[in-house]
Amino acid sequence: MVEDDRETGPGIVTFGESMLRLGTPAGERLVTADALNLHIGGAESNVAADASRLGAETVWLSKLPESPLADRVVEGITRHGVDARVARGEGRVGTYYLDVGGAPRGTEVVYDREGTAIRSATPEELDTAAIEAAETFLVTGITPALSGTLEATTRTLLETAREAGTKTVFDPNYRAKLWSPAEARETLTELLPLVDTLVVAERDAREVLAREGSPEAIAAELAAEFGHETVVLTRGAEGSLAWADGETHEQAAFDAETHDAVGSGDAFVAGFLVARGDGQSVPEALSWGSATASLKRTIAGDVAVIDRADVERVRSDASGIER
Repeated sequence: MVEDDRETGPGIVTFGESMLRLGTPAGERLVTADALNLHIGGAESNVAADASRLGAETVWLSKLPESPLADRVVEGITRHGVDARVARGEGRVGTYYLDVGGAPRGTEVVYDREGTAIRSATPEELDTAAIEAAETFLVTGITPALSGTLEATTRTLLETAREAGTKTVFDPNYRAKLWSPAEARETLTELLPLVDTLVVAERDAREVLAREGSPEAIAAELAAEFGHETVVLTRGAEGSLAWADGETHEQAAFDAETHDAVGSGDAFVAGFLVARGDGQSVPEALSWGSATASLKRTIAGDVAVIDRADVERVRSDASGIER
């Protein structure tokens, strides 16, 4: 990272909603299950937790009610070393349910997040000083999709970060159950000029941001249009690709026996950001992201409960790295 005159702050600050996750045991359905597995999950808190486990100093900003369930959410995040700075207010804790199934049935997500406390969160309630002191600030497209208030708050926080010299990272993380592609496109294209590093799934770049052409062309086009320093396209089993400084870099996916795929995209982002924060090159960071994502797929819950040695062990298989 570029040196500046600010006081030393956290490496990564994130802002977003985290929820209770209730999932069926393998082989059962929601309509007949007598017990559900409890985890804590949310895109931005997942990134903070994963990055913390990889050695970064992380802060998660959010808003929750005063309740035992809210306290359970905070405990589920801070146990991974994250500094949770949570405003308290009216509303409830969001919940999402996973009807877990393999092929051909697949896994279905059922949201129960109406009336959650975070929907009314404003910058004045949040620790914006942490953003101003941080190296990196991350938010995803899930957050502005939740309410008009959060759309405005997301913009203000990105502007706050840019004005302070904090690098901004954004992942559209499109959720069809929250808004339509057209609605998302309208909002995201207003936010993207405030983003230094864009991490976007190739399918979202095509379907939501209405991009066409090769992955290389899409990444370069987004960088040119919105002024991003770095654009990363995640491509599932096909790996990932990054555009930076006029060059394109590719990374193959690492093989993984998938136990739980939820949160693997967030794990990729965490691995990538930690590597970049350590001063590693974009190709090395792609490798870190890919390895972290593959490890997450072997672990139940939203968080990659791993450490740096785990990532390095996966990366040591040179067959998984393309340079």
